[in-house]
Amino acid sequence: MTEALRTPEERFADLPGFAFAPHYCGDLRGYAGLRLHYVDEGPREAKRTFLCLHGEPSWSYLYRKVIPFITAAGHRAVAPDFFGFGRSDKPVEDALYTFEFHRAALLAFVVWLDLRDITLVCQDWGGLIGLTLPLDMTERFTALLVMNTTLGTGDQPLSQGFIAWRAWCAANPDMPVDKLMARACPMLRPEEAAAYAAPFPDRRYKAGVRRFPQLVPDSPDAGGAALSRRARDWWERQWSGRSCMVIGMTDPVLGPPVMRALAPLIRNCPPPIEVAEGGHFVPEWAPLFMPQAMAALI
Repeated sequence: MTEALRTPEERFADLPGFAFAPHYCGDLRGYAGLRLHYVDEGPREAKRTFLCLHGEPSWSYLYRKVIPFITAAGHRAVAPDFFGFGRSDKPVEDALYTFEFHRAALLAFVVWLDLRDITLVCQDWGGLIGLTLPLDMTERFTALLVMNTTLGTGDQPLSQGFIAWRAWCAANPDMPVDKLMARACPMLRPEEAAAYAAPFPDRRYKAGVRRFPQLVPDSPDAGGAALSRRARDWWERQWSGRSCMVIGMTDPVLGPPVMRALAPLIRNCPPPIEVAEGGHFVPEWAPLFMPQAMAALI
């Protein structure tokens, strides 16, 4: 059985703006002994489900400002925590975290909840992995809201901003998540920045956080690269759903140049919504773009 840590529930008490009830999946196929957490808001019988996938080093807390716009329109919002993040269990072995480990968990999760008519909502690693999901379940996805992310195809040079970020992460294995989030999102109150760090009582809980930056495919044969190239071709040639792109314009890692390169790879993607003051964690600026995004997707 996989050795894993489980963040004590009291760490998640009274987090600002996050009154959503926790939900858990403890029998995910292929992940025996591991428990995955997800937020599940809005009517279960809603025709449309917005699947909100977070990135590094955040968790479903990232979508606390996005979810109310979804549910107010009568739709269902589901936001899982990747293993190693949020309320989900955290395997202690760094090497366990691979592109396929995370991707297979998401595929199994979608099947476990039998989600259909999915609007994929993705940012950062939520996109690196999430944008590959429709390859194996094309019939379940009908719309896309994509924010500050990319495809890890391994055949394009990584941005200098990302290379610097990856080097910093490697040099700081006990990443101070609260300080990082406060620097990236200056408008966060101290208690909100602390909420992002709630899942990680100490360094032992941060194997997933340490690994994500190192998993971005940087060569054609890197893990996930071939799959991502297939996904690139699929989005460019076969995608027929509605799309909306949002760009946090001050993001130095996955900002305007990266997103503008991604846009033509998404078939019939309309001009992006540009959030002038938005940074890498652009869902934090949700009130500035979600009304327009929802109008584009409905």
